[in-house]
Amino acid sequence: MNLNEIQFIGRNLKRPECVLVDHEETLHIADWRGGVTLISKNGEQKTILANGSFKPRPNGIAIHPNGGWLLTHLGEKDGGVYRLKQNGDLSSFILDINSQPIPPTNFIHIDQIGRIWITVSTRLIPRILGCKPNWGDGFIILIDEDGPRIVADNLGFTNECLIHPNTGDLYVNETFSKCLSKFEVSDTGDLINKEIIYKFGVGEFPDGFAFDTEGCIWVTCVVSNKLIRIGPKGEKQIIIDDSDPKHVSDVEEAYQMGLLERKHLDNIVSKRLKNISSIAFGGDDLKTIYLGCLLGEQIASFKTDIAGLPPSHWSPIKLLNKKFQ
Repeated sequence: MNLNEIQFIGRNLKRPECVLVDHEETLHIADWRGGVTLISKNGEQKTILANGSFKPRPNGIAIHPNGGWLLTHLGEKDGGVYRLKQNGDLSSFILDINSQPIPPTNFIHIDQIGRIWITVSTRLIPRILGCKPNWGDGFIILIDEDGPRIVADNLGFTNECLIHPNTGDLYVNETFSKCLSKFEVSDTGDLINKEIIYKFGVGEFPDGFAFDTEGCIWVTCVVSNKLIRIGPKGEKQIIIDDSDPKHVSDVEEAYQMGLLERKHLDNIVSKRLKNISSIAFGGDDLKTIYLGCLLGEQIASFKTDIAGLPPSHWSPIKLLNKKFQ
């Protein structure tokens, strides 16, 4: 698409990595300063930061069915999930698994039946050490009526994960394995029968994604600054490409040699977008696309002829585990 067709919403956002859209067309955006920024349909903007001295660094966010949000904390050395209420009150939600502290935490998803899915990209600290080929120590935590537990392990830098609302399968981006994977979900919640749906190309590191009504998956790629639509049979359609070929090539070379550094990921050579990281369909017809960008200060937006599937938070949800409600 023509990059000039992209519009921008909001101002002075701080690392808007994750964006969600609710039924009222309000944007919910992760804010690196320690909370969530809301942008209403009429453009009104409000930031809710955690009260107190501790400020989480939200990477992924989920809209809590009972109000407020769940935030994944991407600390330099610590992680876990916190609950932020609309008045700024912050409380720990889950900080340990198997009697061990949860490492810096990437993403959280609440599905249509009230299960909570949490991704941790790598156990290595700093996380950049896990940004290399053939390394897989990322994992997925499930919280359901049986409590929290790890249900998939040894993944290649686990990033966003979503339950498909029609099939019930779990999809997950493995950023530095450069693939989109799918699991069946067993009756006990275990992730089984892993299948790699798509392998990405040079400099294409998948981050966020969303489903459309035609059976396709829209994937954002950091570094290459692309939005790619993957068809049911693995067809590839590049919707947006705002990248510099030399920059992408240089980053790919460093990646292949296992020499990626923060400077490769925290820099982008582009015309309009600044490291696309997440995507959400919104609007009353679900034909408006919103993009979060790691290095941006606004949310990018454009119209499409293809509708997205309604996100799980558009339906009434009751969390399965009373302890985590």
